[in-house]
Amino acid sequence: MQTGVYLHIPFCRARCSYCDFNTYVGLEALFEPYVNALLREIKLAGGGSARAHTLFFGGGTPSLLSPDQISRLIRACREHFHLPADAEVTVECNPDTTNQDYLCALRQAGVNRLSFGAQSANPDELQLLGRDHGWAAVEAAVAHARAAGFDNLNLDLIFGLPNQSLAAWQRTLRAALDLSPDHISLYALTIEAGTPMHDWTRRGTLPLPDPDLAADMYEWAEQTLADAGYEHYEISNWCRPGRACAHNLIYWRNEPYHGLGAGAHGSTIYRRRWNVKRPADYIARLNDGRSPEAGSEDLDEATVRSETIMLGLRLLIEGVDQARFAERFGASVEHFYADALERGIKLGLLEVSPARIRLTARGRFVSNQAMQLFL
Repeated sequence: MQTGVYLHIPFCRARCSYCDFNTYVGLEALFEPYVNALLREIKLAGGGSARAHTLFFGGGTPSLLSPDQISRLIRACREHFHLPADAEVTVECNPDTTNQDYLCALRQAGVNRLSFGAQSANPDELQLLGRDHGWAAVEAAVAHARAAGFDNLNLDLIFGLPNQSLAAWQRTLRAALDLSPDHISLYALTIEAGTPMHDWTRRGTLPLPDPDLAADMYEWAEQTLADAGYEHYEISNWCRPGRACAHNLIYWRNEPYHGLGAGAHGSTIYRRRWNVKRPADYIARLNDGRSPEAGSEDLDEATVRSETIMLGLRLLIEGVDQARFAERFGASVEHFYADALERGIKLGLLEVSPARIRLTARGRFVSNQAMQLFL
């Protein structure tokens, strides 16, 4: 069983119109105090005996931190979580917050995977999303990353936007493929309460996304990426062979991970915990020698079993590994969920073999319906 470490960096230069993550603007004065507090939590959580296999800097915009600050955090994780020298270390970046010198410094610090929030190649869509970069910045960031020695790059793209046409989406994905990323994440826009975009749709100044058109966009992307040689290994993720995101595989296999930083969530499988959200509160607690934990919940075995299946079904090639499930829970999937499996097969949502349980091609388009069978 693998274990990951997630470090949340909650700072941004601007707030995107669709974002409901725990992020803040205008807190540059807290960058160094926050890093120092995070170093304390890493030591506290590692405890000298913990082990981890991956490290992921998420946000927010982790690339607002200096290479020295990121380097210190990586060194602390190597020390307190015995992170292997060849562990996957990912940093999320906004394209316009990096240059070649910066990325060379990250590579020197031990970062070996970058994830760029590209989102769209169309200026009007970037403006709608509140992104403060253009596609030229994405092209430059990828070129700088390659020159710095990175051979594992992800691009995040968003589809299903209000007023977005299929042709506009095709332009974005083709522009992304022209950059030959090693990994591509495609996310259908969800309009979350409390965001500017939610307010615009509620007031009628912006139409809601068209779910049927979004399905067409997804289907076109599936075929286009397959033709380009990418493996569709998770519902929203494609990769070149051997370039699946090792850190995110830990989530989808329902394995333990440490979530550190303001508002971060972690899991030991049977217990979930989360930290205080505001960076100032997080810093104050750790400076005072107190835990940053704001709450937790314990999970019973039935909940863990069903979550393991629902997360595993997101893995389109691997699926739910029958042997791994039986070893973990003491009996087969069929022992616990015979009726659910039978219904899923009859509805054409699941394919079941002695080795694994996976979504069918039809099941990928109604994955929530398939997963609800196991609730």
